[in-house]
Amino acid sequence: MGATGRTDDGRGRLGSRLSGVAVALGCVLFLGGFAWGAVVYRPYTVPTGSMTPTVNAGDKVLAQRVDGSEVRRGDVVVFTDPEWGNMPMVKRVVGTDGDKIACCGKDGRLTVNGIPIDEPYLQGSGRASGEDFTAEVPQGQLFLLGDDRTVSLDSRVHLEDAAHGSVPRGAVQARVDAVAWPLGSMIGRPQAFAALPGGVSTAGPLKLQLAAMAAGMVLILGGAVYGPLAARSSRPKRNTQPKAAAGAR
Repeated sequence: MGATGRTDDGRGRLGSRLSGVAVALGCVLFLGGFAWGAVVYRPYTVPTGSMTPTVNAGDKVLAQRVDGSEVRRGDVVVFTDPEWGNMPMVKRVVGTDGDKIACCGKDGRLTVNGIPIDEPYLQGSGRASGEDFTAEVPQGQLFLLGDDRTVSLDSRVHLEDAAHGSVPRGAVQARVDAVAWPLGSMIGRPQAFAALPGGVSTAGPLKLQLAAMAAGMVLILGGAVYGPLAARSSRPKRNTQPKAAAGAR
């Protein structure tokens, strides 16, 4: 009597194991990236249109939790200061400890320590400020402006204060890295500030976290699909040929 048992060469069991490993690794990457992001980043809703077009009123942004000492020129930061209404606000840092800020030069640009700054992120294409001003930033302070200088209530409004319109580094809660909603986009570091002492800050780990989550999702979906396919392909094929007649009369 011929053998009728399975001739499975182990591919089904191997496929099942590989599928399980892929799903497990995918879960680690996805959940790990999500947990890492939750620890490092905090979501905020932008309250006003003073940072248009970089971020608009009502946009949901992801801001990296940072210490004020890590902030550099060009950073878009979330801060809270009693002199500014004691509520979270979003502005761009254009000057730090000891900087001399002036506007506007002959070409309408902002100057930092006498160096003209290109600001491609500004709303409109005119002067960097509608009114001329000068300020010297005290040590440990930050001078902040909105990207829409026509409507932004920023350091220019507080120039008569003792700190010349600046806020303490300790007032900073986070640095904005990306717009999460709508149409998520990364917020870069303006290279015009790179030539100044201290340079610009490095981007946070958001891209790496998103890549880990994306890779995890691919592994989870791929592993879930591969297991059943491998098991199915390892099954012995049925003989579909009709049996020959036993004999002719």
